Amino acid sequence: MLKVEHIGIAVKSLTESNDLFAKLFGQEAYKIEEVASEGVNTSFFKVGETKVELLEATQENSAIAKFIEKRGEGIHHIAFEVADIEAEMERLVGEGFQLIHTTPKDGADNKRICFLHPKSTNGVLIELCQEKQ
Repeated sequence: MLKVEHIGIAVKSLTESNDLFAKLFGQEAYKIEEVASEGVNTSFFKVGETKVELLEATQENSAIAKFIEKRGEGIHHIAFEVADIEAEMERLVGEGFQLIHTTPKDGADNKRICFLHPKSTNGVLIELCQEKQ
């Protein structure tokens, strides 16, 4: 793993949260986009060497909607950048970690992503991400 790529925060309102975090960070989000396949709208803020991603549900049955319903707004996941997502997935499965999906998916911010199941990471949802080529 190369670095902490971003920290994902589940929010009820992307508009309100963008305003709040813009004040906090002293800058506007550099990207706002929809990831229809995941049922979310996202925004990204660059903070030092990493990013903060805000995630708002666009579908009632999306993972973010379920997370907010169960736990409320807050930190949803930590993402790590990897050089080769397939090789890293294979390595982690070999080490006994459980993946939520067995193949990478297209994510926000021009990334290929996969998640490790929190049951295998002490309750922390870990995302692996690799820049699309």
